[in-house]
Amino acid sequence: MVESVRTRLFAVWRRVLSLSWPVMAEQTLRTLMRTTDIVVTGLFSPAAVAAIGLADLFARLPLRIGLGLGSGAIALSSQDTGSDATANRDEAIMQAILVGVLAGIPFILFGLFAGEAAISLLGAPPGVAAMGGTYLAVIFATAPARHVSLVAARSLQGTGDTRTPMYVNVVSNLLNIVGTVALGLGVGPVPRLEIVGVGIATAFGNLFTAVALLAAIRGPWAEASFARPTDTTIAKQLLEVSAPRIAEGLAATVAEFPFNSILLAFGTEVNAAYQIGRRMHQQVTSPLSRGYHVASSVVVGQALGEGDPDRARFDGWASSALGLVTVGSIGLALFFGAEWFVRLFTDDPATLEYAADFARIYGLVSPFLVLYVVLSGALQGGSDTRTPFVARTTGMFGFMVGFSWLFGVRLGFGVEGVYAGIFLYFVWALLVVAAGFQWGGWAAKAAAMMEERGSVEEAS
Repeated sequence: MVESVRTRLFAVWRRVLSLSWPVMAEQTLRTLMRTTDIVVTGLFSPAAVAAIGLADLFARLPLRIGLGLGSGAIALSSQDTGSDATANRDEAIMQAILVGVLAGIPFILFGLFAGEAAISLLGAPPGVAAMGGTYLAVIFATAPARHVSLVAARSLQGTGDTRTPMYVNVVSNLLNIVGTVALGLGVGPVPRLEIVGVGIATAFGNLFTAVALLAAIRGPWAEASFARPTDTTIAKQLLEVSAPRIAEGLAATVAEFPFNSILLAFGTEVNAAYQIGRRMHQQVTSPLSRGYHVASSVVVGQALGEGDPDRARFDGWASSALGLVTVGSIGLALFFGAEWFVRLFTDDPATLEYAADFARIYGLVSPFLVLYVVLSGALQGGSDTRTPFVARTTGMFGFMVGFSWLFGVRLGFGVEGVYAGIFLYFVWALLVVAAGFQWGGWAAKAAAMMEERGSVEEAS
């Protein structure tokens, strides 16, 4: 019996690693691309860095929507792949892409007519607001393409193909990096466009990724294809699964504003230290966590599509165990090597001390964080995006913001109150999703949704 469980566990680990390593590679290069943007912009002026940083707060909005729509796409795509309901799967992919295009149009208008004003509302000086508004207009012009990129990638991943999105995104990110350096700094015969050039490189990357992934789906290289959208049930289910994920991302973005205000109450050094500590943690753990998140969605969704909820539950817990062993170990290394790691980002004594503490906290919560991320992906594969929404939203506002303010500011415990708030947030989020995965009705819900859209009947 023990040997049987061990054999199954290692089989799931091999499957998860096979699915997740392309996502990890892709995310690592994406992180490098964003880092290049900041490094190049820093060569222009501090105001340019501030402009991109403030514009990025708004640029996260289409990202959140695209990821949310991608959640619906990967859930339906993985389930219908497992049940061999290819017609429904292809129609779901087409509908998700069309919704993504439509959802991107308002951002084009926002970037053209309201970008500078929106950044000014954050308190930016006129020069910073002007640069940030111009940058936002450029990248928002390709918001529909950004949505299509995210949805198409998740759709292909749902079929078990994580390599095609990786190939496309690796090329896109490399082109983006080269474009940022060339257009931003004016290398060789290329004109020096500074912040506009950085925006153009990002916009080109969005367009390239969207076109390449659409071509992959349309051509013979991918298992998925396009189908004429006719079934309103599929559209309804896509929105039903996507809406909580979108709301979760938007709520997390909103919560960042009061939380950063709390940090600023303790001084600029504390706020900077938090950014450094979190960034250090994200750099070394996010690619793995996101890879496992996608893989757990795929293995759980396909198991449900094959009509095996017991295997889906086992696969979800097995994926979580793999995340715990790997990312948990990295978090442990970060905890003990925090001061050495953060010295790569700053040598200011006051900032260094707090940054090391924040890095230690994030190292300490790494096991809770990766389990939350992987189980959220497993629930997503079962069409349950509400439980992760509740877990993250209540955790962020209740503990990361509320507890940190009450104990850190109001009751005078200082930054230690913020450390505790961060720790409790991740513990709470894990408890909610773990309870939802263990005792929730996600398997029955997924089966009912497949029956409603005809995937079970089509498979039989």
